[in-house]
Amino acid sequence: MSTQLITKLPAILDPTKMPQHVAAIMDGNGRWAKQQGLPRIAGHQQGAKTVKSLLRCCKDWGIANFTVYAFSTENWGRPAAEVDFLMRLFEGLLDSELSQMYAEGVRIRFLGDRSQVPISLQKMMDRSTEKTRDNRAVTFNIAINYGSRHEILQACKSIATQAQLGTLDPHQIDESIFARHLDTHELPDPDLLIRTSGEQRLSNFLLWQLAYTELHITNTLWPDFSNDEFTQAIADYQQRHRRFGKV
Repeated sequence: MSTQLITKLPAILDPTKMPQHVAAIMDGNGRWAKQQGLPRIAGHQQGAKTVKSLLRCCKDWGIANFTVYAFSTENWGRPAAEVDFLMRLFEGLLDSELSQMYAEGVRIRFLGDRSQVPISLQKMMDRSTEKTRDNRAVTFNIAINYGSRHEILQACKSIATQAQLGTLDPHQIDESIFARHLDTHELPDPDLLIRTSGEQRLSNFLLWQLAYTELHITNTLWPDFSNDEFTQAIADYQQRHRRFGKV
């Protein structure tokens, strides 16, 4: 991120109707690279640039939370060389961007089970979280080795353990108590989910949290998802009538 430029709010957007939490399933990096005649890793590198650009927009436009699906629990099934590259890419980007993000007030958080993540990346994640913990300009949530079913199961186990120990009355368990046991316990549910490359599924991402989230699906591949397209996604969101099951 750069401190030299401020991304102005586009005129077509209503500043009073901005989403406070945008989540993204960043699909299409590999297909983008193939179209360009490049190796898949080039797509991931270009996709990282898209993340930086949209994080800048969120910060400058008053979107308090930005959550990206960086690596799922199922992604371990990809070729070992690609997985290794992604882990090194995450670590390198955190290392190179941390000082700037800290200076600009970005708070970094991670979702997912970090136990399978390389130790060096775990240390970089801990460093990033600790250094930016008091920042409030925008919260950047990175889902690494994240799977929503696993998250929900872990929450159930935690609640069951408390009930077994007698520290939680099962009859008092409600949605708010359950939500406090999820990785996103400090966050509001997403207002808007963006999925690129035309895929129309949730892919085990934030299944509990997306219950009433507005969906924006585009055929654009993630590396090509520009600030202009982000603007259109938010403009689309601002035209929705969010009734949450009511009339």
